[in-house]
Amino acid sequence: MADPFEVRMRFTSQLQHLNASTTSATKAAHYALKYSEFSDDLHSCILEQLERNNMNNRANIMYFLTSLCDLAKAHGEMGYVRMMERDILRIIDLVAPDDGSGAANVKVVRKVLQQLQTKGFLQAQTVVELEECIAGRDNALPSSPGQIQIEPDQSTMPSAVRATPHSTARDPVYNPGIRLDKRQIEQRIEEDRERHKRAREGIWAIPQNGANNLINDAERDRMWDDVSDVDDDDLTISREELEERRRCFDFEET
Repeated sequence: MADPFEVRMRFTSQLQHLNASTTSATKAAHYALKYSEFSDDLHSCILEQLERNNMNNRANIMYFLTSLCDLAKAHGEMGYVRMMERDILRIIDLVAPDDGSGAANVKVVRKVLQQLQTKGFLQAQTVVELEECIAGRDNALPSSPGQIQIEPDQSTMPSAVRATPHSTARDPVYNPGIRLDKRQIEQRIEEDRERHKRAREGIWAIPQNGANNLINDAERDRMWDDVSDVDDDDLTISREELEERRRCFDFEET
C-alpha cells in the first residue's frame, strides 16, 4: 500500500505545476484516480492549493476540475465528483474572491461552470445560482494590464506591516496599487493563448460513435446536412461545366 504522505506530496506538486496544457491536467487526474482510496485527502489538497497559490495557479486548478470529473466518471469513481459538487461554492470563492483579488478569474469560473453543466456534473439551476453569486466580482478588474491586482508578496512588505496579525491573515489581498509580477502576466497571457488555440482546434470536432463505424459516419452526415437541395440552377451549371470541359479536351486533341 502506498504511503499516504508521499501520495499527498506528489499530488500537491502536480497541482502546483499545472499549466494550460492538457497533458499536465490529465496526468494529475490519472494520479488522483490511481490513488482514489485517498480521495478525501487528495480533495483537501486541491482546496489547500487554491488557498495558497496565486491567481494563475488557481485558474489552472479550476480548469483541472473538469478533467478530473471527466476521468472520474469514465472510471466509475464518482467520489471526486460528489466532493466537487459539495465544495463548489468554496472553490469559487477561492478562485475568484469577492474582494476583487481574483477579478481576472471570474471568466474562468464562468467557463468551467458551463463545462460542468454541459457534462452533467452540475445542475442548470445550481449553475444559475452560482453565477448570481459571482455577479459583479469582475468589476474590480482595472482597465490597464499593468494594474492587475494580486495578493501582495509578504517578503516585500515592510516589517511593521508583516508583523501585524491582521495583515498576515486574510485581508491584505486586494490593493489596486500593487502590480502583478511581470513573469506572472506573461505566463497568464501564454496560458490563455494556449487554451484559446485548443478551443479553436476542437470547434469543428464531431463526436463519432465507434472508431471504425463507417455506416453511421457523423462527419459525413454533417456535411450532407450542410449541403443545400439540388435544383434546376444546379443542373444547368453542371451541364455548362461539362460542356466547358469537353471543349477543353477537343482543343487539346487538335
